[in-house]
Amino acid sequence: MKETLAFLNELAAHNDRTWFNEHKAEYQAVASRFGDFVAGLIEGIRSFDCSIGLLTPKDCTYRIYRDIRFSKDKSPYKTHMGAYINRGGKKSGYSGYYFHVGAKGTGNMVAVGDICCPPDVLRILREDIELGGGDFRRILAGVDPRLYIDQTDALKRVPAPFPSDSPDAPFFKLKYYCLCYEPDNRFVFSKDLSKRLLDIFQSAKPFLDYVNRAVEYAKEERNAMKYDMP
Repeated sequence: MKETLAFLNELAAHNDRTWFNEHKAEYQAVASRFGDFVAGLIEGIRSFDCSIGLLTPKDCTYRIYRDIRFSKDKSPYKTHMGAYINRGGKKSGYSGYYFHVGAKGTGNMVAVGDICCPPDVLRILREDIELGGGDFRRILAGVDPRLYIDQTDALKRVPAPFPSDSPDAPFFKLKYYCLCYEPDNRFVFSKDLSKRLLDIFQSAKPFLDYVNRAVEYAKEERNAMKYDMP
């Protein structure tokens, strides 16, 4: 990952089309190596989570070009490279395993779950947690201790009709059902990076299964509503 991060740091310092076009061959080489790394991650994840199916790096990686149409930041290029490995690929709506390496100021990220849960998935997750008798807390207790649950945009109050005096009340407030870890460059540069990531991902598989069960049920509800429409 050292070459990848070196390129991203240079891109962050020269985030314009002229520089990028002059260094496009370098970018393509770095992107190819990152794709090979992602291919290995996909195979490793499939060894303990067959639900992801047959994916290619293209199904899981993103374009370097930013969508700047509605952004005040008009920098044309992303300064990180990431992969989201999940059932059906990155656009399927299922939660998954995420990793990115980023330039200085962007940082590195390991995550499991989803930060874009639709309202019906949030409702089902909260209902499952309420009715689960502590099973969500037990699942969280079993994940890699470096992972923390993302509190970004969490509600200030427990939403109705969920009980505010429940030991699970903090989880009812969540908007993102996602576990995160921000590794330093020593982690990212390690020779056994793939194994380290896979160990973290495998520890969080029960959490991901829990979230995706709600995603699946929400999809079924939506389909049923379509059939019920006149």
